[in-house]
Amino acid sequence: MTTAFDYDIAFSRNIGWVTETEQQQLSSKRVAIAGMGGVGGFHLLTLARLGVGKFNIADLDTFELANFNRQAGAGMSSIDQRKVEVLARMARDINPDCEINIFPQGVNDANLVEFMTGVDLYVDGLDFFAFQAREAMFRHCAAAGIPATTVAPLGMSAALLNFMPGGMNFESYFQLEGRPEMEKALRFLIGLAPALLHRPYLADETRVNLKARKGPSTIMACMLCAGVAASEALKILLGRGKVWAAPHGIQFDGYRNRVAHTWRPGGNRHPINRLAIAIARRQLGC
Repeated sequence: MTTAFDYDIAFSRNIGWVTETEQQQLSSKRVAIAGMGGVGGFHLLTLARLGVGKFNIADLDTFELANFNRQAGAGMSSIDQRKVEVLARMARDINPDCEINIFPQGVNDANLVEFMTGVDLYVDGLDFFAFQAREAMFRHCAAAGIPATTVAPLGMSAALLNFMPGGMNFESYFQLEGRPEMEKALRFLIGLAPALLHRPYLADETRVNLKARKGPSTIMACMLCAGVAASEALKILLGRGKVWAAPHGIQFDGYRNRVAHTWRPGGNRHPINRLAIAIARRQLGC
């Protein structure tokens, strides 16, 4: 026997933490997620299980063996398949009625406006080093008044930053524009998690190589990030609950069982961040 899909039944166990009216509101919201790799795929599936009904998703990559340790959708059956197509199938398996617009060429200058059309929230899932695309996405969000959330997987932790309409924007916080790529990497890394809760338990420092665009990762961090991002999405999409926006940042580290709430007026201009960037520059030889 086959069971017909019923939205109300499928997401009925959400009711209590959200009202029936709020659940219906979520079904009509559209979330854009650029990047279906480390965190992006988990963002999509978590939001789909929350009952969000519309998505724009983008990624130009295919799955490979090196993705197996951390990426939703990565497995032997999906090798060489497009990430957006695999994740779209998985999301539709959760909610056959959800509306998903797929951008298999990734996000670029030619399709950015289309990708963000009708979007209620942008959730960042881009690769750490995709600076050009990331800067363009957050610049568009600021200009269009679209809330934007990034939750970075660092070690075994999730580092949250929200950029809300009318508040501090991405560039004002990170100070990336016009800088060399390695300097952008340092500034992005320090800006994401100024408390550096993940730093003490790095077991092999040789595996961090910004010049080669490589660094270690864990599934724990990616899944923590999805939970944090979906919690922020719920508050933003439903207009309920406190949303801490930049220059506030929050990092939860599962390995050390610690939470840090940072406040950096001026973002990477703040003296503490400037010092951390200088120290990282020396340690990493950048």
